[in-house]
Amino acid sequence: MKPWILGLTGGIGSGKSAVAQHFIELGVHAVDADHAARWVVEPGKPALTKIVSHFGEDILHADGTLNRPALRNRIFSNPDDRRWLEALLHPLINEEIRQSLEGAESPYAILVSPLLVESGQRRMTQRLLVVDAPEALQIERTVSRDQTSSEQVEAILKVQAKREERLRHAHDVLVNDRDLNWLQAEVQRLHNFYLTLRGGKEA
Repeated sequence: MKPWILGLTGGIGSGKSAVAQHFIELGVHAVDADHAARWVVEPGKPALTKIVSHFGEDILHADGTLNRPALRNRIFSNPDDRRWLEALLHPLINEEIRQSLEGAESPYAILVSPLLVESGQRRMTQRLLVVDAPEALQIERTVSRDQTSSEQVEAILKVQAKREERLRHAHDVLVNDRDLNWLQAEVQRLHNFYLTLRGGKEA
């Protein structure tokens, strides 16, 4: 039987990567939308050629790879450029994700994406698990992980879907505000529950 797809999302610093890793350790096939977004713009891929012809050579590093910070700066200051880039990349990223999910051999597979709700990628899923955490904890975790400022993290939180919006679409919510052992136990509990579902739905 074809595996059903669980969408896994959460704001920056919520711990969704740790949750995804626990599911992977339990043998669940997981696809990371961020990884797919990186694959489609690797050197030699048609998308990168189009990006360079649109934005110019200065969008590349000396080794021919995409200079992400330079591209980010360009699209943050120009909504038209951002829309152009999204129109180019979203279908390619979704196709990459679809192909990877089709290779899944576990009873269900997971699509991990920070922008699952905003990007429309949740349409590829049958069920949605949101990893949530108090905002102060999200900021604290991200600042220590990325060596960034709390102002920068707060700016990212504003751009990502509002917590209420994510939670409104959620079938399951995992509040990640305790230690790693507790988190592993919660993932195990959810995994056992998901194994009983047909097509992501309760019988």
